[in-house]
Amino acid sequence: MSTPIDPSTILEILDSASDVILEVYGKDDFNVETKDDSSPLTEADRRANEIIVTALQKAYPEIPILSEESKEVPYETRRGWKQFWLVDPVDGTKEFIKRNGEFTVNIALVEDGVPVWGGVARPTEGTIFFGGPATGSFRRASDGSTTKLDQSATPHYTALDQVTVVASRSHLTQEVTDLVEKLRADGKTVEFLSAGSSLKLCLVAEGKADVYPRFGPTMEWDTAAAHAVALGAGRQVNRADTGEPLAYNKENLLNPWFIVE
Repeated sequence: MSTPIDPSTILEILDSASDVILEVYGKDDFNVETKDDSSPLTEADRRANEIIVTALQKAYPEIPILSEESKEVPYETRRGWKQFWLVDPVDGTKEFIKRNGEFTVNIALVEDGVPVWGGVARPTEGTIFFGGPATGSFRRASDGSTTKLDQSATPHYTALDQVTVVASRSHLTQEVTDLVEKLRADGKTVEFLSAGSSLKLCLVAEGKADVYPRFGPTMEWDTAAAHAVALGAGRQVNRADTGEPLAYNKENLLNPWFIVE
């Protein structure tokens, strides 16, 4: 990495953001606003964003930050960034509003378009997935114990007789259904899992799912942190159209369709 980072510092930031998110989550009622793109915004998004951005600026003042909930940074500025933090303070705001617990806090370090380290916290479970291709990836449980994630020896999902497919709870598309039906037509037994936010990538990283096809819209901050974790666990996150790795810091921050495999 261009600037060495201390994972424990990022884990502390994730814990602090998780605490304030749970404080809002525990309220009987909280205000939900609608942003210009029609997506929801809550007090938890704003407060967690302030905590994360302030802490990252203090710990790593030389690394710029791009966050979903901060002021937009023009491409003319960020195109020259060789390294930056990519943040989503609450990934899965719809899941947060539904109170199903399937939302995360995402912090990724991106270098030259590649997520090299990421941390994904699930506040309601007290767990954090973290790591990257250079360090390996890990899952920290609520009791503080840490387990290494290593799926490097796991066969590709197309070589399995039984395939577990994970998909979005809020954004199931016909294309995903078609993929599941094709696997079944090939004689495979298919188990279908549904999960919210970046947890889907983490399920593949820890081996609970074999493939995550995303044939619907996501933004770069939705995927970068868990993408790094998946890479560190020996998985790949590739474009569905070209098979090339998903890239970051594009002029348009919308991701193309992709497959985690």
